[in-house]
Amino acid sequence: MDLFYLLFLTFLAVLFICLGWQVWKKQKITLIHSYHYEKVAEKDKKAYTEQMGKAMLVMGTGIFLTGLINFISDTAYGWGVFLLFFVWGLVMMLRAQIRYNHGIF
Repeated sequence: MDLFYLLFLTFLAVLFICLGWQVWKKQKITLIHSYHYEKVAEKDKKAYTEQMGKAMLVMGTGIFLTGLINFISDTAYGWGVFLLFFVWGLVMMLRAQIRYNHGIF
């Protein structure tokens, strides 16, 4: 893997991590599409944004590790890490959606 892919994946990772931080810590629920949170009760918005933000941080971490592992080892092992972290983050998001929004949409 060349330097371009490492920089590209690092950029994507930073984007996911920054958005996740904004959703989690700053509770910027508007960064999530409106139909994903329209049924979330006002009292649950803090917990919902926390779960969604953490899920985005997990995904961003996976993207960064993918680039780093593939750059260092010059193999595709990083994509296994990406899959693991992406599925982990996706499950976190789905659980938050079902619990707080009472469905996926």
